[in-house]
Amino acid sequence: MLAVSIEDLRRAARRRLPRVVFDYIDGGADGEVTLAENCRAFDRVTFRPRNAVPSGPCNLTTSVLGRRLDLPFLLAPVGSSRLFYPRGECVAAERAGSAGTVYTLSTLSGCRLEDVKAATAGPAWYQLYLLGGREAASASIARARAAGYCALVVTIDTPVAGLRERDVRNGSKELTSGNLAAMLPYAWQLLARPRWTVDFLRDGGMMSFPNVVPAGEGVMQYADVAAALAQSGCGWEDLRWIRDEWKGPLVVKGVLTAQDALRAIDEGADAVVVSNHGARQLDCVAPTIRALPEIVAAAGGRAEVLLDGGIRRGSDVVKALALGARAVLIGRAYAYGLGAAGVARAIEILRDGVVRTLRLLGCHDLASLDRSYVET
Repeated sequence: MLAVSIEDLRRAARRRLPRVVFDYIDGGADGEVTLAENCRAFDRVTFRPRNAVPSGPCNLTTSVLGRRLDLPFLLAPVGSSRLFYPRGECVAAERAGSAGTVYTLSTLSGCRLEDVKAATAGPAWYQLYLLGGREAASASIARARAAGYCALVVTIDTPVAGLRERDVRNGSKELTSGNLAAMLPYAWQLLARPRWTVDFLRDGGMMSFPNVVPAGEGVMQYADVAAALAQSGCGWEDLRWIRDEWKGPLVVKGVLTAQDALRAIDEGADAVVVSNHGARQLDCVAPTIRALPEIVAAAGGRAEVLLDGGIRRGSDVVKALALGARAVLIGRAYAYGLGAAGVARAIEILRDGVVRTLRLLGCHDLASLDRSYVET
């Protein structure tokens, strides 16, 4: 059955993936208040269409950090994508490149960053955590530069991993521990999805992160990440150091206030991402579409403003653009597709939704879209 919405892809992913993997994609922090609000807040933004406008072709091209893109949405960094589908990061990158947009690779990738870049004909960004300390981060930055990544994305909202209650209940920690006795009580989830389990084993599994190599310790193992994150928060002084290390475009992700946006720009950010980490970190923070106007006003054109969180339809993309975002990043939307082997379909659903919404608004060019087309 053809998926006609991102929700269809979500349901397909739920059928295919073990509970622990699906809930890793689908879940949020604590009571998942912000997880729900990220989507609901888009529903509260209404359109003000210009009717009786002749229908014509829509121009979806835009420019982000000086690069022309065929779509106004990019693929966000989603950690552990290789859990969802064999060599998942490479598959997602290839689909993004074919669609004419950016793929952003998470530090917490199951595939080598060089292999992911080689898989796409389009531009790719690398998202950085300071896992393993500055020496390990410096090595990753050098590798990303050599591989041809054209922007570095620094996440600043992860001084510690949020409490994702679904992951705790599903035994995520135990299943990645390598301890057979600890894993056994939760192994039924894998056995209940034999096709996924066979694919996962054929792909070599995903128990380590090949792009995190702390000095003298070897590749970071999956079971060690939570403790490493608690020692790897990114402060403003770290951002200054990263700005010196990376000479290309720098993106700061995890901004929810004008204060942080201004500080990031002052420290050398070329773009900021209005993001609450997909509601996976601190619960009960503002949904990103509600925080967006404040950030746009604060940036004042000094840096590009992007947004992620809650994008499920092409109309959501249009709303964010009308409120001042240069482009948006999609995470769960394509991760559901990856879980159901349908990244290309996820991109197609959103692209078609953007075109349809623009035509119904009477606005056929993204450059003409502004706040007059929406009401908050």
